[in-house]
Amino acid sequence: MKTILFLMLIAAAAAADRPNIIIILADDMGYSDIGCYGSEIRTPNLDSLAARGARFSQFYTTPKCYPSRASLLTGLYPHQAGMGSSPLTFTHCVTIAEVLRAADYHTWMVGKWHGEDLPVNRGFERYFGLNDGAANHFNPGRQRPGEPPPAFERGPHKWAIDGRVFIPYTPDDPKFYSTDTYTDYALRYLSEQKDAKPFLLYVAYTAPHYPLQAWPEDIAKYRGKYMMGWDQVRLARHDRQTSMKLFTRPFPLAPRGNSAFGFPLRGPGPWLSRFADAEGSILPWDDVTEHDDWDLKISVYAAMVDRVDQNIGRLLVKLRELKKEENTLIIFLSDNGACAGIHHHGTRSGDASLTGPGPMESFHTYDAPWADASNTPFYGYKDTCYEGGIATPAVFCWPRGIRPQGIKHDVCHVMDIMPTCLELAGAQYPKTFREQSVHPFEGTSLVAILQGQRPVVRDTIFWEYHKDRAVRQGNWKLVSLPDKPWELYDLGTDRAEQHNLAHTRPELVRDLSTRWATWARRVGVELNWVKKTNAK
Repeated sequence: MKTILFLMLIAAAAAADRPNIIIILADDMGYSDIGCYGSEIRTPNLDSLAARGARFSQFYTTPKCYPSRASLLTGLYPHQAGMGSSPLTFTHCVTIAEVLRAADYHTWMVGKWHGEDLPVNRGFERYFGLNDGAANHFNPGRQRPGEPPPAFERGPHKWAIDGRVFIPYTPDDPKFYSTDTYTDYALRYLSEQKDAKPFLLYVAYTAPHYPLQAWPEDIAKYRGKYMMGWDQVRLARHDRQTSMKLFTRPFPLAPRGNSAFGFPLRGPGPWLSRFADAEGSILPWDDVTEHDDWDLKISVYAAMVDRVDQNIGRLLVKLRELKKEENTLIIFLSDNGACAGIHHHGTRSGDASLTGPGPMESFHTYDAPWADASNTPFYGYKDTCYEGGIATPAVFCWPRGIRPQGIKHDVCHVMDIMPTCLELAGAQYPKTFREQSVHPFEGTSLVAILQGQRPVVRDTIFWEYHKDRAVRQGNWKLVSLPDKPWELYDLGTDRAEQHNLAHTRPELVRDLSTRWATWARRVGVELNWVKKTNAK
């Protein structure tokens, strides 16, 4: 009996030395949408985490939801994990949940999975959430008695509670709201833990991804505060970023989204014409009408971000109650940059209802002008490999293990999260899993820089999503839109990507494009397309 008790005490001590891990992922949130990255939106909980830990100025994802999630979960490029071209089933990889569960961690997930499999089949003990994307935040299922039909764009959506699948999922609770309910389940998992084992909790919020839907009391906080327009909002955010020295050196704000660099905005004509000229360039605020409608759109979006922060606050309160806050690593980031897509529907798919954004029966986006503001100071949007599509705010806080680090300028990627967590957990990464070979890590552990010991050392990072492509080596970045020539930027002086140097440095373009093509073949990007486009 004494021997058993002694071994239990040793196990408990070992568990106490390993941190709990909470990974919080926002959906389609822009670079400047939280206070510690320049926003006017109230995010006191995230700002506090940043002040007590570290925030990164050059942290990258992929340009799209599901490949970013694949890289986060596997530490690989999404193509290597079978998720490069569409949200399918993981192959030749192991998830962070599978590795940490084998290392005696509890593993729980809430929110957006975005793949064909279920989280409980890939290492998570418990799960509640959406398996695909763009669902109604108030009711993702069928109309409930006494309520209007919930607006949708496509469906029905696949949801799951642990291993039970719902197509569609119609919540019984009339107060269901995705951000709140995800947190409810996360708090339940934390409360129900009976042992001393460390845990991994992955909280993948679906906000602020469209449709624009939020609680009226949250919308009211921001209503009318954006009547100065997107130009002034962008300038104010850029000024705050410069004042807080978010970047190693100041640089000009990118211009409004425009076609001057071969990137015209596209969308349904009646909606696009409300904010763009005939070439697809965003108009100045003073040249558009319906200012009150535009103020409502961004007010709902701000309310969605605000509600995410409120729910992060709920998680922090629970950690304090459980006396686990000091030894919990919290990581926050977004899955890609802000979305410039134009999606406007009423209660029936395709019905361009004028019902304003906010309630369950409306389905709207905030469109490219406000996406520009979200991505301040960068150029481009989600789906592209410009900085506006792939740069994310990233906050790391672990009171016991990370002293306040301020702003870190190391170049990092979402695939670095898995090796970082595995190092802290003392977990072993396998060479094979489920009778398949497993690709070696592509990501790099960030433990050393989080503890102030040394910077990240890496050669290059690559991107590809549906023919959008990029490679970064040092401060040099080569990037292109589908079927367009390569563009070359010096991010050390031109993070807004406004001065294309491809014609002045052809040898560098050749070198980086060759590296990209070699990488693309290695990780499994469509080879015929790579061969045809490498010369451009």
